[in-house]
Amino acid sequence: MAMAGRLRTSLPLFQKTLRSDSLSSSQRSTIQRSLLCPSFSTPEFSKDYSSASAPKEQKVKVPLTMFGVTGNYASALYLSAVKANALEKVESELFDVVEASKRSPTFSQFMKDLSVPADTRIKALKEICAEAKLSNITGNFLLILAENGRLRLMETIAKRFAEVTMAHRGEVKAIVTTVIPLPAEEEKELRETLQDILGHGKKVKLEQKIDSSILGGLVVEFSQKVFDMSIKTRARQMERFLREPANLGTL
Repeated sequence: MAMAGRLRTSLPLFQKTLRSDSLSSSQRSTIQRSLLCPSFSTPEFSKDYSSASAPKEQKVKVPLTMFGVTGNYASALYLSAVKANALEKVESELFDVVEASKRSPTFSQFMKDLSVPADTRIKALKEICAEAKLSNITGNFLLILAENGRLRLMETIAKRFAEVTMAHRGEVKAIVTTVIPLPAEEEKELRETLQDILGHGKKVKLEQKIDSSILGGLVVEFSQKVFDMSIKTRARQMERFLREPANLGTL
């Protein structure tokens, strides 16, 4: 009951802080002009992922600028999935494979071990894809990762891919950390506060995390900002204040 009371007293403070700290225009605007597919030497990949310039092909734009190797792979997969009208299916399959790798140390090691010959990795993956009945897009994508020695990056690529799909759906992720699960009423109020900040056209996707080390209160990570109203942080601030020498000249 005491912890629930702490959550209730922290939420109004968060609402006041958040509403007074407006988001910058760069944070509000995640829709970018375009992002070209990365070029790969593999013919199979080029056929499935690098045909955006075909005359009659559907024009698709990546809704979020991605950088680096993992970002390029995630963007290429997004373009192919959207063109095939299979975005949700590919997203689900990709995360199923990631979860399977977490549950199987053998499979995980197989993906990360670059000493395994490419043809061996590809043959094994073809069997896995057939057994799991994965779609052609997901299956071909995994085969390209295997051939290019990038399977070890699959979990990171999946996370980057999720960022793109969230932008596609107009979702903004907010992570709230508390000592105990946020009560339904408190969660609803927090979600409404964040939604009010976002405005129309965007949807809050709230994720709760439990961390007893914050002692109480809450920490909200939202739109590249962190609002820390935990008891742990307040105690540290108070400790620093008490350690500062008193300025007798102001008395």
